[in-house]
Amino acid sequence: MQDIERFLAGFQHFQQKYFVDQPELFDDLRQGQHPATLLIGCCDSRADPALLMGCDPGDIFTIRNVAALVPPLEQGTTNQGVSAAMEFAVCGLNVARIIVLGHACCGGIRALMQGADQLTPDSFLRRWVNIAKPARDQVLRDPNLLTPEAQQKAAELASILVSLENLLTFPWIRERVETGKLTIHGWYFDIQQGALLAYSPRRGTFLPMVCPIDRKPAF
Repeated sequence: MQDIERFLAGFQHFQQKYFVDQPELFDDLRQGQHPATLLIGCCDSRADPALLMGCDPGDIFTIRNVAALVPPLEQGTTNQGVSAAMEFAVCGLNVARIIVLGHACCGGIRALMQGADQLTPDSFLRRWVNIAKPARDQVLRDPNLLTPEAQQKAAELASILVSLENLLTFPWIRERVETGKLTIHGWYFDIQQGALLAYSPRRGTFLPMVCPIDRKPAF
């Protein structure tokens, strides 16, 4: 019950801020949403995109799933929630950018690296994380990644690139990227360092956008 009471108190704080102190925001949002950014993030409780980026309601259209993965284009009768949400954001809301936000210590990528094939054949998790199997294969072929920790981080970063590639399998995303109407970005939240990295296509690596805070004691 303590969690429930905390959630209710949190909503009351939200209510006071946005419906009493700053009512003009929701006066506008009641007419509709106009986010410029689609952010695809992980459902990990430690990596809430709106909290990490300091966003107000209406700032970002968010899709969250295990390991922040984007599946490739698939035609069929299966329910495809991620693809449907992307279609709505890109074709309906006309977002200007897509950010894929991965993070350190990702349980979904850990399941992938430990061998999703060990899960039961009908496991939803097994099929889902295998979207990033190309990242796992790439990491396991790298002779310089000698420890499970190094392989884990490398796979977390590589899986973001897999998702960026999969975004371009959707024709209505590729067309907008090629004509400059849409940009796509790969970001990585380093939970251990408290830093934010972004993939640089020109450099072919992830570079810091927000560096770790210096935790050295002040004298």
